[in-house]
Amino acid sequence: MARRPTIKDIARQAGVSESAVSFALNNRPGVSQDTRARIRRVAEELGWQPNSAARALSGEQSGAVGLVLARPAHTLEVESFFLQLVSGIQEVLAAGRIALLFQVVEDLDAECAVYRRWWAERRVDGVVVVDPRTDDPRPALLDQLGLPAVTVGEAGPESGPAVLSAVRADDAGAMAQVLDHLYGLGHRRIAHVAGLPGLAHTERRIASLRAEAGRLGLGPGEVRSVTTDYSDAEGAQATRRILAEPRPPTAIVYDNDVMAVAGVAVASELGIPVPGGLSVVAWDDSALCRVTRPRLTALVRDTAGFGRLAAEELLAVLAGGPPRSRESELPRLEPRESTAPPPGA
Repeated sequence: MARRPTIKDIARQAGVSESAVSFALNNRPGVSQDTRARIRRVAEELGWQPNSAARALSGEQSGAVGLVLARPAHTLEVESFFLQLVSGIQEVLAAGRIALLFQVVEDLDAECAVYRRWWAERRVDGVVVVDPRTDDPRPALLDQLGLPAVTVGEAGPESGPAVLSAVRADDAGAMAQVLDHLYGLGHRRIAHVAGLPGLAHTERRIASLRAEAGRLGLGPGEVRSVTTDYSDAEGAQATRRILAEPRPPTAIVYDNDVMAVAGVAVASELGIPVPGGLSVVAWDDSALCRVTRPRLTALVRDTAGFGRLAAEELLAVLAGGPPRSRESELPRLEPRESTAPPPGA
């Protein structure tokens, strides 16, 4: 394995002292402009890069930001949302030659422990926080540590005053589009297979469903939500329970594409045609929605753009900007082959 070049190697190649190399590479006075340019040219030729740990110990920025995901590991292999989100974050960070440190943990306590360790070790300059909770300890912890952060989504009012910047999606506006579409087709019994309970966006979508149902004159018995872990297995189980009810819904809204596809499969097993006997809507569009037959009606949004917005806001915070909330573009409902008027309409 090739040895990494050091300051000593640069000094030898450039014919200067190691202290001169240190001055030049750290933009400190003590060397002439010609010598500084020669040292930097040699450093580039040798492929030298600054040691992030040494920079952190010296009080400089580490050149990295962190992202911790506290989700069941088995749900990530089928969840396309986070892959797109991370790709958008990485696009912005890569342009600034900033690394992304990513870690998956089992629960919220473990996530908070990672933040404490990263802060103590000066491993990252800031963090992107995902999956805000309705009662979330992370904003207060990060504020206490002084670790700059941006949340993807916003926590509920139980979490206290906002101390972190946030980028958020308009879940209420998205749910209104879905309900208007299904109601317009004639559906009056609608189920919502939601994601993890306790997540702020899960609770927001459930509340939005109730509010929109009330606006349309639908009662609590006609529109309801059940929570899952976002996996295809739990999505399928929830669908079986819902369709076995005495008066099953004529339409189901799923909080991700994987559960929607699983729901279509369950309906097929039970001999219920989609959309003739059951209409299906996926919250997030993906290639899976477009290749499934029938093609799934879905909410189309720029998830990678959501990630880019989060990364841009974090860089603004690192540059000294104040905490603020920014909203991403409203998702657009794309009607496809999985929604139609209910039987008998």
